[in-house]
Amino acid sequence: MTVTGSTLVITAACPAPATAPAARRRAAGRAAGPYRRLFALPGTRGFTAGNLIARLPMGMFGVSAIMMIAGQRGSYALAGAVTATGLAATAVVAPLTARLIDRHGQARIAVPATLIAVLGSLSLIVCVRTGAPAWTLFASYAVTATTPNIGGMSRARWTHLLRDSPAAHHTAMSFEQAADELCFMLGPVLAAFLCGVLFPEAGTLAGAALLLTGMLVFTSCRATQPPVTAAPRRGSPLRALGPLLPLFLVTGVVFGSMEVASIAYLDFQGLGAASGLVLALQAAGSCAAGLLYGTVRARSLKACVCALAVLMTLPWAAAATGSVPALACALVLAGMATAPTMVTAMSQVHARTPEGRLNEGMTLAVTAIFAGIAVGSASAGSVVEGAGPVAAYAVPAAAALIALAIALTGRSTARPGTCRHPVRSSRGPRRARA
Repeated sequence: MTVTGSTLVITAACPAPATAPAARRRAAGRAAGPYRRLFALPGTRGFTAGNLIARLPMGMFGVSAIMMIAGQRGSYALAGAVTATGLAATAVVAPLTARLIDRHGQARIAVPATLIAVLGSLSLIVCVRTGAPAWTLFASYAVTATTPNIGGMSRARWTHLLRDSPAAHHTAMSFEQAADELCFMLGPVLAAFLCGVLFPEAGTLAGAALLLTGMLVFTSCRATQPPVTAAPRRGSPLRALGPLLPLFLVTGVVFGSMEVASIAYLDFQGLGAASGLVLALQAAGSCAAGLLYGTVRARSLKACVCALAVLMTLPWAAAATGSVPALACALVLAGMATAPTMVTAMSQVHARTPEGRLNEGMTLAVTAIFAGIAVGSASAGSVVEGAGPVAAYAVPAAAALIALAIALTGRSTARPGTCRHPVRSSRGPRRARA
């Protein structure tokens, strides 16, 4: 019943037909509203803008370095070795940087770490242009490993703000995963365009400028920054995430092998120039699925990985038909399984990581993914050389099955729930629920 002025109107027994459109509008608002309510929270738009600007270069630096080094030195082998060295350095340095961020605060550590990484990028440009010895290229690119995990810091802010709203937290994690896919879809395209149309160093210069600008915007939003506590930090993120890291590693194998298999297959079909567009379809499918997943109830990790294992067989089957349009459709469908899996797995990282070490825990997960990408790329490349590009699609399919076996036998298959970190925020309204 409702009260209008001084009149009591009872409407429960027989609602008027005129209320039906209003009910439909309310239902539509509930379906489309989670993201609107999410960014209605004070300060969220500011740090998200900086997050997206700083995250875009993450998909640019590798492609830019390869095109710059190969173009100036005439060696793809050298370019690949330099970028591989940077990846190895990141695996060592990134968790240490994340630990410092958790201990001393985002702004205090992320800004100087970003400046060091930008200087490394500029040093790489100078060394390439001046014909410096090859070892200087390795050293310069290794310095960029201090780049902070901007996605992890953004997720830590959402976790801090939405401590008491698990449904809204799920929506925020889905948005973050969609942002990852969008940036890694657009980053290589932008880098290739800048390096090819302007000059070989343009991609690296633009990436460095975007990274520094975005990080300054992000860290200037101090109100949403997770507080730093003086309490002693107990527990090891590495030990707490032990059951999950193999799953992230194998998921990285799926990503890396799928990319190499698709590039090789399209090149075999005489469509190598279209590889970027076709690969973008997979990222687009994942981006769309991530945004949609944020509007529905979270599923268990077991269910998400099961869907991943099923859909990752589709590109293999489509490639066997020899139809590029069929492969493109299969990649879109396969990509739609990756975002829900990553969102749910990251929710498990939030739940398991010891208090005060969330950014370190998420960085360990990302490092495992990067390691898996390297393994997957090498494995798929070997299969392409030995059995052809169609057979290479068996690698991501097999890796997805291994991920399913890990999820079925592991201890991290429950549906995501409330994050157990006791950090509370007065800015996270309890009503901000999806």
